[in-house]
Amino acid sequence: MFAVQFKRFGPPQVLTLGTVPEPHPGPDQVRIAVRTAAVSPVDLALREGSSPAGKHLALPHVPGVDAAGVIDEIGAEVSGYAVGDEVFGAVDVARLGGASAQYAVLDFWTRKPHGMTWAEAGAAGTGIETATRALDLLDIRENTTLLVDGAAGGVGSILVQLAVARGARVLGTARPDSHQFLRELGVEPVDYGPGLPARVRAVTAAPVDRALDVAGAGSLGELIELAGTSESVVTLADFGASAYGVRLSVGRLGGEPDGVHGLTSATALAERGRFRVPVRDIYPAHQAARAHETAAQPPRRGKIVLDMTRTSEVAGVVSAGSVRFG
Repeated sequence: MFAVQFKRFGPPQVLTLGTVPEPHPGPDQVRIAVRTAAVSPVDLALREGSSPAGKHLALPHVPGVDAAGVIDEIGAEVSGYAVGDEVFGAVDVARLGGASAQYAVLDFWTRKPHGMTWAEAGAAGTGIETATRALDLLDIRENTTLLVDGAAGGVGSILVQLAVARGARVLGTARPDSHQFLRELGVEPVDYGPGLPARVRAVTAAPVDRALDVAGAGSLGELIELAGTSESVVTLADFGASAYGVRLSVGRLGGEPDGVHGLTSATALAERGRFRVPVRDIYPAHQAARAHETAAQPPRRGKIVLDMTRTSEVAGVVSAGSVRFG
């Protein structure tokens, strides 16, 4: 099968489109013919060699953890799904990749709502799982005031919608050019960057009950000041969290309970028009390098998605071995 891959670490231009062996599902997994796959921050970090997880990465590596497509193989212990079902979800996160390919094996998934585009579905899986897990850890419920630092990105824009759907009041930081985008998601925007407590207090006199760091930009001290205690703060991105007594949530890799139940909830919200997955741009598979370049540039608003179905541009890949694109 064909797949986006890299054989060495480096800039986006190390990505190639070539052949890899087809995967097959385990007993509790499904395989899909991939329609779309997302480009996530972990993909960029692994490709450039800046992630500690890259030390254990087997090369060549196929990036991508989120995908959507049509089931074509089903594990022996899977029930309630059939070949031909349209689904979205994510690969086994321990593999840190495998989605940007002709076929991918999903570790968790749910049916794609009719009103959700393939691009949205391909960008949704881990964002929903991560957001749900974080909201559960903070016990976000009706009338909770939640501050999200880094609210406009791929995970942040999903998380704030799920928090609003729980009945929370949500304040979110972003650069000024993303403020209207946040308002459309039901969020009260606050300027991003140092000096956050004063700007939040200018927006609301009410106390902040919980704070969530999605950006990993060194704001934990200020978030604790606003939320009152370190126990009221969770970070998804700051690996220096222990110095502040703040929980760092990394999901299954850290042995935490997952938020997979959020897929069903988000799907129900989408069917009622109360949830959408912001997609910043869509690229064909052979332009994966451009997709990675775009994903690394501001404004980081929504997700970048690869369309894995536009295979006419890469005809002959299987016989040729690989195609490099810059």
